[in-house]
Amino acid sequence: MSSAPSAPRVIAVVGPTAAGKSDLGVHLAQQLGGEVVNADSMQLYRGMDIGTAKLPPEERGGVPHHLLDIWDVTVTASVAEYQRLARERIDALLAAGRWPVLVGGSGLYVRGAVDNLEFPGTDPEVRARLEEELQLRGSGALHARLAAADPEAARAILPGNGRRIVRALEVIEITGRPFTANLPGHDFVYDTVQIGVDVARPELDERIARRVDRMWEAGLVEEVRELAERGLREGRTASRALGYQQVLAALAGECTMGEARAETVRATKRFARRQDSWFRRDPRVHWLSGAAADITELPRLALALLERPVTA
Repeated sequence: MSSAPSAPRVIAVVGPTAAGKSDLGVHLAQQLGGEVVNADSMQLYRGMDIGTAKLPPEERGGVPHHLLDIWDVTVTASVAEYQRLARERIDALLAAGRWPVLVGGSGLYVRGAVDNLEFPGTDPEVRARLEEELQLRGSGALHARLAAADPEAARAILPGNGRRIVRALEVIEITGRPFTANLPGHDFVYDTVQIGVDVARPELDERIARRVDRMWEAGLVEEVRELAERGLREGRTASRALGYQQVLAALAGECTMGEARAETVRATKRFARRQDSWFRRDPRVHWLSGAAADITELPRLALALLERPVTA
């Protein structure tokens, strides 16, 4: 066991996709007597295994993993619902003397779990009007409007992500403030240590390309076919997931499977840059190198961060 303090705290292992967060999370949980709490929005979905790089049970090192496989692919994701579920699990683990190890690259989900953050409600009339406009004008037009109203939100949301664009515009209309203004300052609700796994761009890009190759070899196309039979195309969140969206397009004859594979690599690289940018804005993240040359040192350095109080 580590020489970390006996009283458990929350650990959040964050950073871009393919950086090595999952393996580090398992190692920390093993050493500290902890359990992993998923903070990857797409790993919440049942059956979305290959394309989300979900750790199979045999690679979880005997560590319990929570908030995996809880939603059908037809369910629309809700950060507020995730916040409720994550805090229930975190509270239960802390009460049992276990270390909650939050692992994932979905920045808003991480903040929802550990920060003093309340999410604005919804207005069905506003939402319906914006969704109708999305259908008529397309996501690009709404993204341009979002860029004018809240440039920071527009930088964080992909132009093709109509669902998130609609939500941001809805919040702006309901609150009269920029969407990002509804994210308060960095204020933990738990004693938390955030560890960022840092990999230089060239190496990360190579890892992403290899990961996509492995996903195709492992049967991603067949996984998407099976999920399509369970309503994946109708799932407003799940159908937009990286890899799944591209394979669905190929299955619909909109592109070749080779083009879908290449676009998955490109889109994942863009997404990794956005993830990195999001977490870099949080001054509380302690960055450690996850480069191949430093990978053996990463667990030791991460545990060393826990040997002193770190809450900021």
